[in-house]
Amino acid sequence: MRLSTKILLSSALVIVVVTGVSALSLGAVGRLVSVNREIITRSIPAMSLTASAREAIPRLRGLETRAIVLGDRRYATGWNEMAQRIAEDLEYLAEYPLSEQETQHRLKASAAFGQYRRIVAEEQTLLQRGERTRALRLADAAARERAENVRDSLDDLTAATRARVLAAQVEATRLETRTWTAVLTALGAAVGLALLGTAVITRRMTRSLRVLSSATAEVAANAFHAPIVIGSRDEIGALAGSFNLMASQLRQAEEAKQEFFATISHELRSPLTSIRGAVDLLHQRAPDPLTTNQQRLTGIIAQSSERLLRLANQILEMSRLRAGLGELDRRAVDLAGLVDRVVEELHPQAEEAGVALERERYGAHFAYLGDEERLYQLIVNLGTNAIRFTPRGGRVVVRVIDANPEFELQVEDTGVGIPADALPTIFDPYRQAHRDRGGTGLGLAIVKGVAKAHGGRVTVESREGKGSRFTVLLPRS
Repeated sequence: MRLSTKILLSSALVIVVVTGVSALSLGAVGRLVSVNREIITRSIPAMSLTASAREAIPRLRGLETRAIVLGDRRYATGWNEMAQRIAEDLEYLAEYPLSEQETQHRLKASAAFGQYRRIVAEEQTLLQRGERTRALRLADAAARERAENVRDSLDDLTAATRARVLAAQVEATRLETRTWTAVLTALGAAVGLALLGTAVITRRMTRSLRVLSSATAEVAANAFHAPIVIGSRDEIGALAGSFNLMASQLRQAEEAKQEFFATISHELRSPLTSIRGAVDLLHQRAPDPLTTNQQRLTGIIAQSSERLLRLANQILEMSRLRAGLGELDRRAVDLAGLVDRVVEELHPQAEEAGVALERERYGAHFAYLGDEERLYQLIVNLGTNAIRFTPRGGRVVVRVIDANPEFELQVEDTGVGIPADALPTIFDPYRQAHRDRGGTGLGLAIVKGVAKAHGGRVTVESREGKGSRFTVLLPRS
């Protein structure tokens, strides 16, 4: 019998209990959600609009009085604008599903506010005719009474809404209590049944797990060699098979690591030997002009040092990026100018390789906030790779595109292309699609790390024998 079947049978009772109680709990939760939704979508917005209108009444009265006493039209204009907003809020309240009592209070408030607006309009007409005394009497009597009616109706509306909210909260509390009781009951029953089933199955699993534990300790100590013998066809047997596969892949990874360090050691040994021999000769020479041989050795020093520094810098940069320690020095960068500088630097290398190196730009605005040094390194890495993998007579294009909301940095070549099976891992450290052409496999990994540090990404399109196009997409913000 498969382990999954055993576990299923022991858990069936747990599932039945949990399902039954969960059905009851879901019903209670649904009602609880409905109550909370009513509070959030109906009561709170309605109370907010009502309170806003209620608080605006005293300010309206103040504007009304200033407009009459001071005779300043700006106060009358301010009164009209605020009154229009209050009227809109009262109309907007009608869109909420209010209770019958709340609806009555809203209608009373709207009617009283309409009467108040008509009285104030009459006051403004009297002011225009110069009858300020009559306007003041109207404001002190009828207008004040209507404003108080509006305020009282809004107070009643607020009280009715608050009462409905309190009732909903009481219902929510009751539903919450019932829900917790049901959930805790289900959990208690499920835990008890699960413990019983676990006790039965654990004894059968212990022996196989002990073997896996011992093998895991051997892997941790780098002493695991022979695969685990798979003696069952259940999930434990599948786990043992996965463990054997994992151990095999770990061995391959360890071998790849050793190969990498051997390659690095070889790459570092030759430049250092050349530097040491040349420096020894320079220490022994007389203070005369360098001979031809000395000049040749000095050139070797420069070339070897440059090679060594480039390799060391790539390793250090990759380590920083992978560890998340490569903090960006973001500054204003002209991406078009940056591309021009890279192309100028790579021109001698392209001419020596017999490759046509071109630049293109599409758009008008290339201002970007980024780390200029790392972006420069990114384009150089892509351009150097493109030139190296493009045969004589080929073409490499470095392109910058203003593709709102992103910038695109593209390097396209007519080179040898990348095999399809190598594309998924082309940006992994120490991976190379063409090992016979040299390199350390760090350039593209650094490109990906720099793009990611800027919040962007890098993509590749390639056909073997036709060329490749790398695209770095950098978000504007």
